[in-house]
Amino acid sequence: MNLKLYIRLLRVKQYVKNLLVFAPIFFAAQFDNAAMLARSVQAFVAFCLIASAVYILNDILDIEEDRHHPVKRGRPLASGAVSIATARVLIGVFAAVGLALAFWVSAQVAGIALLYMALNAGYCLKLKHIAIVDITIIALGFVLRLFAGSAATGVQLSMWIMVITYLLASFLALSKRRDDLLIYLDSGKVTRKTVDGYSLEFLNAGMAALAAVVIVAYIQYTGSAEVVARIGSGNLYLTTPLVVVGILRYMQTVFVKQDSGNPVRILFKDKFVLAIVATWVLLFGWILYHARLGG
Repeated sequence: MNLKLYIRLLRVKQYVKNLLVFAPIFFAAQFDNAAMLARSVQAFVAFCLIASAVYILNDILDIEEDRHHPVKRGRPLASGAVSIATARVLIGVFAAVGLALAFWVSAQVAGIALLYMALNAGYCLKLKHIAIVDITIIALGFVLRLFAGSAATGVQLSMWIMVITYLLASFLALSKRRDDLLIYLDSGKVTRKTVDGYSLEFLNAGMAALAAVVIVAYIQYTGSAEVVARIGSGNLYLTTPLVVVGILRYMQTVFVKQDSGNPVRILFKDKFVLAIVATWVLLFGWILYHARLGG
């Protein structure tokens, strides 16, 4: 068995998205709470397994379209390296184990996981072909990860975190649709049916608008009297330049380098983006924990 093929089929690199499950305990400065951390890890693993089942289902349904895509045609199913029968078995196994683990954490986490599965099954079967609805479902999937982390730990989510996550996920989803549209305009090959519902002008304007709203929302969040009172520090605004630079760097990748098809790949391969994200996590975390310790 070629292990690398199955790692690609399961989209292991995409598991980074499920790190949002840890967001509630991060923003609550509870990473040193062993019980909360353990439940977050369990919920994270459950969502990774379920996400892999969804990715495989999507690849089965998109197999013909992927064969016309300059990058996706090399995927295990599109290339014929892994059979559809094997893929179907893996869907059942990963979905069942993922749901069982979610139930082990709590019934509420399991309910959120089921909703995530249902939403994404609908996306794979039909909704991804409806412009705007497709990016909305992608963004909601990110928010559901936050809810899962909250349900697993009992940490209440801030309205600001949910809004910013939804907006940022929508921004990234639009960038992926822009990549699909550029491929269609360059080659005439339809790699995603929703390209008919988008234009380059619409996607460019949408991304610019969402980028601006994300930055404004983040500034509002860091300066919110409620947030400052809750964490005991008014220094979160110091992280704002990192958010602005990170978004500008991503937009440079999209509009100048014309490379927006895979945000996760950009995160791993672009050292500038990786450094910005790592610095934001460290600085934000330091401010939170320093405030909690009364520094």
